[in-house]
Amino acid sequence: MARYRFHCTNGLECVLDPVGQEIRSAARLPERARAVAGQVMNKLDRSADWREWQVSVHDLRGHRVLVQPFGMDAKRLLRAA
Repeated sequence: MARYRFHCTNGLECVLDPVGQEIRSAARLPERARAVAGQVMNKLDRSADWREWQVSVHDLRGHRVLVQPFGMDAKRLLRAA
């Protein structure tokens, strides 16, 4: 199991994940990134334009291992969160 940090940004604003989360398999990172996107949208502003936002996933050494756009699924993610 490895710990990853899930930071969210649109290039101007950031929601940083200082603690991270333990993930059993790297194959689960996209699924967890989508869940994080839904949580961020739910907590901040449900009516905002989330199309430019993305989840940038980093290992504990700071290496980026995945970029998951909020993208076209943003409204669906918001409903699921």
